[in-house]
Amino acid sequence: MSAATSQAIAPAESVTRVKEGSTIAAPPPRNVAVDAYRGLVMVLMMGEVMRWADTAKAFPGSTFWRILAYNQTHVEWAGMSLHDTIQPGFTFLAGVALPYSIRSRQRKGESFAHMLLHTMWRSVLLIALGVFLRSIDHPITYYTFEDTLSQIGLGYTFAFLIAFLKPRWQWVWLGVILFGYWMAWALYPAPEANYNWAAVGVSPEFVQKYLYHGFAAHWNKNSNLGNAFDVWFLNLFPRTSRFAYNDGGYLTLSFIPTLGTMLLGLIAGRWFHESAPKIPLRKFAIAAVGLMAAGLVLHFAGICPIVKRIWTPAWTLWSGGVCLAFLAAFSWVIDIKGYRKVAFPLVVVGMNSIAAYLMAHLWEEFILSSFKIHLGMGFLNVFGTGLEPFFLGVLTMGAYWVMLYWMYKKKIFIRI
Repeated sequence: MSAATSQAIAPAESVTRVKEGSTIAAPPPRNVAVDAYRGLVMVLMMGEVMRWADTAKAFPGSTFWRILAYNQTHVEWAGMSLHDTIQPGFTFLAGVALPYSIRSRQRKGESFAHMLLHTMWRSVLLIALGVFLRSIDHPITYYTFEDTLSQIGLGYTFAFLIAFLKPRWQWVWLGVILFGYWMAWALYPAPEANYNWAAVGVSPEFVQKYLYHGFAAHWNKNSNLGNAFDVWFLNLFPRTSRFAYNDGGYLTLSFIPTLGTMLLGLIAGRWFHESAPKIPLRKFAIAAVGLMAAGLVLHFAGICPIVKRIWTPAWTLWSGGVCLAFLAAFSWVIDIKGYRKVAFPLVVVGMNSIAAYLMAHLWEEFILSSFKIHLGMGFLNVFGTGLEPFFLGVLTMGAYWVMLYWMYKKKIFIRI
């Protein structure tokens, strides 16, 4: 959450051979660590069906279930739960896959113009797919662009172009994007003391717990530059009612700092290629610590808070460091320690991540209702009514995996 989109969200293409004179140039082997990390991201996303929060309510005294529930929900504003690592992981891995995608197409002899047109087409499809999924249960097409796929699609062509620059210019563009975006928000007027929070969907409880004051107030919910842009932009599209705010605070313009996350992935993917066959574990670890430290400094200094919902530049740095830490961990376990068999269940999911994404969004209700109809609530409550949502979710996750395993065995991989 593959090459561009099949590599923006799935793996690099694995069987590509090109004649170079009289020789055959074979592609490099698959990066199993990347596939496994992508699989973890998808499992965390699909895992919402296990409804840990509902089980935690049934066992209010259980610290175990409370911790699980916290990590299967997004934090209200600043901070990070495990669930908040899904979208950054999706986006980061889109960048990691870019060098693989580009080199694969270059081995096929594709021109830059052809690759660029194909990339733009992928971007459009990703944006459209995100809009399609967000429109489910709406009476008309629901034009909103905060979906993970749409956010990747909006930035993907820019990431593709930056991938052709020299390494130092990739870092320069990362800095320009994050600093420029921060500056634009800092210059936009912060809400005044008598601001009408109810008019932008911000509850009194949220105001009391999460509202920023002073300079950090520029990043308050639904009173910022991004919301002002959406009030103009999203109302250009047909709607059943005028757009005023997003309930969760999510924004279209978040694709700009999200592009920064993709560039961090692009840099990590380049490090893989430059270091091959060795694994640049030291670079990953140093960069992870440095990025997380930079994000924390910005947050606690009041310069820019770490907020995933509006994808602040500090969030880009912090979450990018977390993604690099995950990548380093998977590379160490799989490539250095050699535990590839342990990672296989995740690889099955990671190699067909578009299919997994669509299953979780389109098939969940059908699978849940099928289990209820054919197994019966007596069976589903075998461990007690409090654990019924969790047990039903585990069965659904098993059904997802069996279908993805069947596709893996049949070599059916959905790509864009």
